[in-house]
Amino acid sequence: MNKKVKFTTRVIFSAGLAIGCLTTFWYTFIALKEQPLAQDEILASYAYRTPADIGMSLREIGEGLFEFSYRSYDGALVNGRISYPPVKQEKYPVLVGMAAMGRGYQRWWVDSFKGRPTVTRVNEITERASQKGYVVVAIDARFHGTRKDPNRTLGSIMNNLHFFGDKRDYEAMIRETVLDYRVLMDWIAQQPDLDGNHLTLAGYSMGAQVALLASALDPRVDRVIAMVPPHIDDKTAVVAPKNLAGLIKKTGVLLITADDDEYASKEDNLRLYDAIASENKKHQAFAGGHILPGDYIDAVGGWL
Repeated sequence: MNKKVKFTTRVIFSAGLAIGCLTTFWYTFIALKEQPLAQDEILASYAYRTPADIGMSLREIGEGLFEFSYRSYDGALVNGRISYPPVKQEKYPVLVGMAAMGRGYQRWWVDSFKGRPTVTRVNEITERASQKGYVVVAIDARFHGTRKDPNRTLGSIMNNLHFFGDKRDYEAMIRETVLDYRVLMDWIAQQPDLDGNHLTLAGYSMGAQVALLASALDPRVDRVIAMVPPHIDDKTAVVAPKNLAGLIKKTGVLLITADDDEYASKEDNLRLYDAIASENKKHQAFAGGHILPGDYIDAVGGWL
């Protein structure tokens, strides 16, 4: 073996050794580890109090269509939209839409936004719900849409979680979004024309995660439509639906999954379904990945 080959071999070996050491260091000292929490401890983290006046402000932007803002339990400004069906009713059933990660509330009403298509097709769920007489309402999650924070971007939150083992911002984002929706549900319950004690929650991906958590916490939820929720383990136990699924007892649950979802395996989905305590539940799996095929809308429509 000549000197050049020996040198190259040593460089490759040294580089491989360095990478191996770095990987071991990362897994040992930085990567998140599973940390199970008692259910009581998780529930305590979702304690909140709705202000006496949340300062709800509505602005009509079309017939039966309003944009709104209010102050959440911690004073944070929340923005969203609410639409009324064309046929007037004395009291309307309510569908609360919860969008996927990175998506704004507008997606529940439009097939594209800022030049990008609504690939989750949740706008079609709003169309079906409106035809059946539902009021539809949705808000932006924390750090999403109109609530983006240039000092704490969604990308930085996820990078901190996955690369630096810092779960604080991610758990806070999900937990506080759940509480924002609960404050919204408190407001809905006070409206004489809305049936706020019989709510349907529909969520896609991260929205499904939020919907399952909210339904476990809030007895006013009648039905949940959870579309391709990501598998969340005990690395972020506070926001893992599996840890509260046993509290979903009376709520009707439609769990829609994909058989080749990069964010949840078939086994993950079956374990989540089994953990849901309600006897009124249905699991429907579609072929494909995290973006469901268009006919999943028919399954949702049949559940409304």
